[in-house]
Amino acid sequence: MKFQRLSNINTKRDAWVEINLDAIEKNIIELKKFVKPECKILAVVKADAYGHGSSMITPTLLASGVDWLGVASIDEGMELRNNKFDCPILVLGAAPVWAFDYAAQNNISLSLFLPSHIEAAELTFKKTGLKTKAHIKLDTGMNRIGVRRENAVDFIKKIQNSKAIELQGIFTHFACAENEKETLNQLNIWNQVLSQVDTNGLLLHCFNTAAAIAQYNENNYNMVRLGLALYGLVPDLPEFTKKIPNLIPAMSLKGRIINIHTANAGDGVSYSYTYKAKNEIKIATIPVGYADGADRRLSNKIYGIINGKKVPQIGNITMDQMMFDISGADANTGDIITLIGNDGDISISINEWAKILGTINYELLCRLKARLSRVYTR
Repeated sequence: MKFQRLSNINTKRDAWVEINLDAIEKNIIELKKFVKPECKILAVVKADAYGHGSSMITPTLLASGVDWLGVASIDEGMELRNNKFDCPILVLGAAPVWAFDYAAQNNISLSLFLPSHIEAAELTFKKTGLKTKAHIKLDTGMNRIGVRRENAVDFIKKIQNSKAIELQGIFTHFACAENEKETLNQLNIWNQVLSQVDTNGLLLHCFNTAAAIAQYNENNYNMVRLGLALYGLVPDLPEFTKKIPNLIPAMSLKGRIINIHTANAGDGVSYSYTYKAKNEIKIATIPVGYADGADRRLSNKIYGIINGKKVPQIGNITMDQMMFDISGADANTGDIITLIGNDGDISISINEWAKILGTINYELLCRLKARLSRVYTR
């Protein structure tokens, strides 16, 4: 297989995150196989679309059939509005009551679950004449935010009777979508509440990515919220799941070699000499470090790919740089080392990093954005 040296990708730094928009489009097409045809899709683009760049990927999401966007805050919603996206946007988290005016003025829907939210909406209506567009967040067992089931029916009816609020939907969130028993308990609460209120014309969404893929036997929903799988990664799933979607990870992490030199047997590498060369080795340095999201605890435990060959990372990862033993690899200064993604027939998943660190891929995706330029490809 032939590899091209000195990629034509130009950034202000020899390290970047690469986002494959084709992969996102294909992932949506694949995920639609797990969603009822009449069901709407809300794409979760909070935390800058899990580090993928919400404003940059939104045209692809909308062109691929996404109906709504979900964000964590009004500020995240406003970034999309400022970039001229007029699609429906829902703030999935709690919005401060003083910002209800701002949300109404910019056509951003809010999650309501407190009496103070109703009061804020009524005050906004009195001041601006604008109704607060809203979805009611129902807490069925996550114990994070949401109206509790014992108060839910009265709360929903109050909002339905309010002239200051345009109720668009009701939703809940599963704490353990990979656990069938716990999820069925939450669905039972969900169904109990909905059976006592008028849901005609409302968007009902209880399925997150894992629940949608698992295809729980549930009828009280007409919208699903898809997050991680849009970006090509599969969350934990229950044992009864019959089919796993064929997804393509959209994000890669790459860096150009900025220096190559030879170290002698016995030489230490990087801070504290946690790695010492047993033989003469050739060392390549790339400008990616823990300030870029490559956790220092990955030191001496990960690999990169250079021209189709896996090479071990050596020595402590520093704030801005890390080193690799490229002995035997065909590499020159300016060549690219892939830390996450594909090179030739070899791939490295961010799941491998997550396993080493004892965390989840969600967290690591969100970290890879602090200083790294994003490059979008087709």
